[in-house]
Amino acid sequence: MADIMHLTVGQLLSKIADQYPEHEAVVYADRDLRYTYRQFYEICGQAAKGFMKLGIAKGDQLAIWASNYPEWLITQFATGRMGAVLVTVNTNYRTAELEYLLRQSDTSTLLLMESYRGVSYTEMLYEIVPELKDAEPGKLQSQRFPCLKNVVILSDKKYPGMFNWSDVMELGKTVSDEELREREDSLDPFDVINMQYTSGTTGFPKGVMLTHSNIINNGRNISECMNLTYQDRLCIPVPFFHCFGCVLGTMACVSVGATMVPVQEFDALEVLKTVEKERCTGLHGVPTMFIAELNHPEFSSFDLSSLRTGIMAGSPCPIEVMKAVVERMGAREITIAYGQTESSPVITQTRTNDPIELRVTSVGRPLPHVEVKIVDPSTGKELPPGEQGELCTRGYHVMKGYYKNPEATKNVIDEDGWLHTGDLATMDENGYFKITGRLKDMIIRGGENIYPREIEEFLYTHPKIRDVQVIGVPSVKYGEEVMAWIQVKDGETLTPEEVRAYCEGKIARFKIPRYIEFCESFPMTASGKIQKFKLREQAIELLGLHDAASIETA
Repeated sequence: MADIMHLTVGQLLSKIADQYPEHEAVVYADRDLRYTYRQFYEICGQAAKGFMKLGIAKGDQLAIWASNYPEWLITQFATGRMGAVLVTVNTNYRTAELEYLLRQSDTSTLLLMESYRGVSYTEMLYEIVPELKDAEPGKLQSQRFPCLKNVVILSDKKYPGMFNWSDVMELGKTVSDEELREREDSLDPFDVINMQYTSGTTGFPKGVMLTHSNIINNGRNISECMNLTYQDRLCIPVPFFHCFGCVLGTMACVSVGATMVPVQEFDALEVLKTVEKERCTGLHGVPTMFIAELNHPEFSSFDLSSLRTGIMAGSPCPIEVMKAVVERMGAREITIAYGQTESSPVITQTRTNDPIELRVTSVGRPLPHVEVKIVDPSTGKELPPGEQGELCTRGYHVMKGYYKNPEATKNVIDEDGWLHTGDLATMDENGYFKITGRLKDMIIRGGENIYPREIEEFLYTHPKIRDVQVIGVPSVKYGEEVMAWIQVKDGETLTPEEVRAYCEGKIARFKIPRYIEFCESFPMTASGKIQKFKLREQAIELLGLHDAASIETA
């Protein structure tokens, strides 16, 4: 078991660059961009010096609003070297969300791409920061955003009020290596270095403060569970702005000197091409990504024989999908990881030598140096194996807290340092955990507790069902009723009656969905989390359940 590392992100990168100087650190297959670890360390140093020249002090917030650009990766490790707090911005954000994040986080510098999926980021920014159009780059004075001084566009095109990325790199040449070294020496492993805003599926997003120690050690332990070494090449199509990309992806790789092979924006065909071209040994993804890859019409024409490991996480992993990834993709040692941003993020993970049954029915056992227990949500009392309760965790991986929100921090981290996840789970005799639902997702129908996950797992076994989400919808009679939103496999047809007939005699009557709707896609956050609350809103509208909903909230 690897010891806990007391390093900063910059010290870790320096150590690995010394160990594997000529080994490939980063490869962008679609643009044939390649950096060795020595080159990557140097380019991150250049960017770090550029940020210092912009006047960014240790502990200042630097936000980045972009997909998996090379500049994103460089910025992650450049801020790790010069001590700015990297604030990761969801690529699906629009003006109101961006405004909230920039203000709440006290961001001093914003890096952004020009546009994403047909939406102009620059127009949105000019809309909420009109003063930018007349400002000299680096001298922004905004009434709404008093902390915001610098805006950097990840493009060669000139925009009023903004620096270009090339300007930052050029400015870096005017700062000495000695100045950077002094800054690096002033950093502490327990300083906050990364701030991610929770998805905000309820209420306003909260800024999760993570330290060097949080993300370095979590990345290292994740790589250990995957048996990752410097010889591995990991395809990373999950977004960097989420912990899945920038901890399970980049930090896990750098912790052992493996090669990062990012995909800029998820596209199933691009992932398959990248894995084949770069002979990737690992692949990350949320279940919907793996489903899209497996169902791609050209899937069988790709040679994926190099695949060995990877992680499926982000939402419950359907058993059938997991089996297909092992059997059809050949990723025999793929692991399942579970956690949340507040825990840096991974709490439990399966191991590469776990039997397939455990890898499809559990989320594994705790990472090294991590404590986990199951408690009764109403009394806080620890429960024995086999009993369902709330999963709590304690250790090096627990966040420092929510930024400027001590009240919310106190609500999730108790006096003994246990983080209360809000997830329902059970633990077996061997210390393997099974997530059974969210405390808030649980459906209570006429006094019966129903866990959507259980019904979803059952419905996944139907040969015509590609994906399914089960939710509770309001009911005057029972309080709640069960509803299933179903995606049907290509070329297949299915009726609600067929689905119910499939359930008869196999699951309890009260668990059989009363309502069944078919759809092409589910509403999602950019990090691949399915937004069940939106499915519920759509269902209330579609089924005309406003009266029942008003009783529920009365």
